[in-house]
Amino acid sequence: MLFNKNLRILFVLFASIFSSVCFAGTQTGTVKQLHKRASDGLIYFFLSGPATGSPTCASSSYWLIRDENSNIGKQQLALLLTAKATGGVVTIIGAGTCNRWADGEDVNDIVLE
Repeated sequence: MLFNKNLRILFVLFASIFSSVCFAGTQTGTVKQLHKRASDGLIYFFLSGPATGSPTCASSSYWLIRDENSNIGKQQLALLLTAKATGGVVTIIGAGTCNRWADGEDVNDIVLE
């Protein structure tokens, strides 16, 4: 009985890891628009090109920096500003979540190409 319980826990753990990896969006393109909202500090942006693999919660086409007050959030903003200023191409890899805002995917990784 303990083996079955541990097996179920292991299955749930693998399923949660697998689902977060499989349902994270990606998009490559140039930064079309970059927004910083005064009311709550939200930073969101739009890229050119199609997004793929977004989770169902991401019904809008923008991406969100998950925590604009963290060092990572500030570094991600710096990469986006650099890409916008230079016309550089970025690849966004999502977190598979919509925690910062309900209908946009949180950014996990920004690659400035």
